Amino acid sequence: MTSSKPKILVTRRLPASIEARMATLFETDINEADMALTGEDILSGLTGKDVLVSTITDRIDAELIGRLPPSVRLIAQFGNGVDNIDLDAAWKAGLTVTNTPSVLTEDTADMAMALMLALPRRLVEGTQMLLADRAWAGWSPTSMLGHRLRGKALGIVGMGRIGTAVAQRARVFGLDIHYFSRNRRPPAIENPLEATYWSDLDAMLAQVDIVSLHTPLTRDTHHILDARRIAALKPHAYVVNVSRPELLDEAALIDRLETGGIAGAALDVFENRQGINPRLLDLAEANRVVLTAHMASATLEARVEMGEAVIVNIRAFMDGHQPPHRLLPETPLPRAARG
Repeated sequence: MTSSKPKILVTRRLPASIEARMATLFETDINEADMALTGEDILSGLTGKDVLVSTITDRIDAELIGRLPPSVRLIAQFGNGVDNIDLDAAWKAGLTVTNTPSVLTEDTADMAMALMLALPRRLVEGTQMLLADRAWAGWSPTSMLGHRLRGKALGIVGMGRIGTAVAQRARVFGLDIHYFSRNRRPPAIENPLEATYWSDLDAMLAQVDIVSLHTPLTRDTHHILDARRIAALKPHAYVVNVSRPELLDEAALIDRLETGGIAGAALDVFENRQGINPRLLDLAEANRVVLTAHMASATLEARVEMGEAVIVNIRAFMDGHQPPHRLLPETPLPRAARG
C-alpha cells in the first residue's frame, strides 16, 4: 500500500527530537552520513520525493533546479539564510521555497556580543597563552592589557531583529549605539537604546569604534563593507561579522589587518565555505583576528526551533496552505506551473 504521507529528503542530520517528529509525520529519508551532498547525490535522493529539506551546505543552483524530479514542489530550507538557493530559478520553475527566520535572533545576538567582548579584552589570546606556556608567570600590572567597552561607539549595519537584539545587549555594556538601516526605527526602539540613526553609512563608519554587520544579503548589500569603507575605518576600530560572509570584502579586510590599518576583527563566517583563507589563519595565530566555526546559531534550542519551523512549513504547504515562511526572489519573474 502506498503511503499518503509527504515524502521528504533531509540532506543533513538534525536534532534527534526533530528527526523523530519528521519520521512520524512524513516518509523521511535522512542523510545518515551527515556529510555535504553533491548535486548528483541530491538528485538521486529526490526520486519520488515531494520536499527537499536543504541546508546552507547544499548548492541549489539553476542547473540543479532544472533537473529536479517533477514530484518535488517545495524546498524547505533548514536555516535563515538562503544564499545557497537560486530563488529566481526556483520561482521560474514553480517551486516554493521556505526558510526558518526569527528563531536565531537571540543566539546570534549573544554571539555578536561575545565576540565584541573577546576582541578588545583579548580573551582568546589570554587562553592560548596559558595553554601554550603551561607555566604562567602570574599577574602583572601591564600584562594582557586590552580596552574597555563602556563609552565606545558601536555601529550596527542593519537594524532588524538581530541588529536590535545586539543593540540591546551592547547598551547594557555601556556602548553608544549608532546604526545604519534602510529605514529608521521608530522612537519606541530608538529611545530606550539612545540610538543614533545615520542615513549615510560612510559618515557613520568614520565615527564608530566597532562595526557589526547584520543586514540581509541582497544585490545592494553585497560587499557593503568594501575596500574603500574598510580603509576609512579608524585605526583602532574592530569589525564583527556573524551574518553573511558576502557582506564583507574579506580580502580587503585581510589587507587592512596585515598592515595594521585597523585593530582587529572577529568573524564567524567566511567567503570560502570549503575552507578558510590561510592569511586569516595566520592573522588568528598572531592574535589579530578571532575566528569561530560558524557557531552563531549553534545552540540546541535554536536547532530544535528551526526544525519545528521546517515541519510547520512542510505541513502547511502539503495541506494546500501558504507556508508561513515562504520566500520570494527580489524581483519575481514569470513562473512555470509544476505538477
